[in-house]
Amino acid sequence: MTLRTAVIGVGHLGRQHARIHGALAGEGAAELVAVCDVDEATARAIAAERETEWTTDWRTLLGKVDAVSLAVPTEAHAEIACELLRAGVHVLVEKPIARTLEEADRMIAAAEESGALLQVGHLERFNPALVALRPHVRSPLYFEIHRIGSFTARSLDIDVVLDLMIHDLDIVQWLVGEEVEVTDLRAVGIPVLTRRVDAANARLEFATGAVANITASRIGMEKIRKMRFFQPHDYVAVDYTTRRATISNLAPPQGASIWPGVNTQHLETADIEPLRAEIEAFLVAAREGSPSPVSGADGRRALSLALRALERIEEHALHAGLSSLNLQS
Repeated sequence: MTLRTAVIGVGHLGRQHARIHGALAGEGAAELVAVCDVDEATARAIAAERETEWTTDWRTLLGKVDAVSLAVPTEAHAEIACELLRAGVHVLVEKPIARTLEEADRMIAAAEESGALLQVGHLERFNPALVALRPHVRSPLYFEIHRIGSFTARSLDIDVVLDLMIHDLDIVQWLVGEEVEVTDLRAVGIPVLTRRVDAANARLEFATGAVANITASRIGMEKIRKMRFFQPHDYVAVDYTTRRATISNLAPPQGASIWPGVNTQHLETADIEPLRAEIEAFLVAAREGSPSPVSGADGRRALSLALRALERIEEHALHAGLSSLNLQS
């Protein structure tokens, strides 16, 4: 069955969804019915690029599409996704899944009631470096993660925790174990260029004893997307930008040497754009009726950690006498 698709919200990220949906349509993997945006000029322009129809009202898509990418501002996720899901439309919603856990729960319930697929756009799970690394992960103990980017005038409706750090909160939980409890979470953060948190650090402790130290900033001078972690006998390094992953461990002494060396394995990775891999996985699951590659529960779990981090940031700000900065979550 060829799925009829649409992209709702074709701003900065949504137009990338439209590009890939258009490419898949050209390959016969789907049929891109339309793009939608509240800005008519934007909708018209992207529709012309992708040789498809356009609309400014997502409701007109009901009955015409089977699956959509939803890339509107976070505040509109629950309203649109719930109605689409209840109508039986499969939804790939960009992260964060919603503004609140209550909204996330409504979206999950709507999917369960209708049987439609709900997938959350935690893109890094589809990064070739993570895909190659995942089978090698066993009992990670300590993570050091940096996700830093330069300031842009987009995604300013949410803070850096929900914009950037949530990627790594999701990945760490995924690698440690989705059902492993986070027993302690501490965080600090501060607004710099906006009224929301622009730079933050969080430290998580898990019931297994694993610890993760995560730094996120959208005011850096260079783009950094790196994760390093230790597990028994291994040191693992991941560069999300170059899509490379290495595992280093001790190698037996060579020749007359009494000292062990270091063996570094460069994992073989697939040459595929993560967003394309994500959308392809979504369409395959929707078409075959298989489980969501990144479920609503996964998205809710990441959102819960992000909201906990924001609570700790607010508490620290008050303790440090920064309440006048009007931290907003």
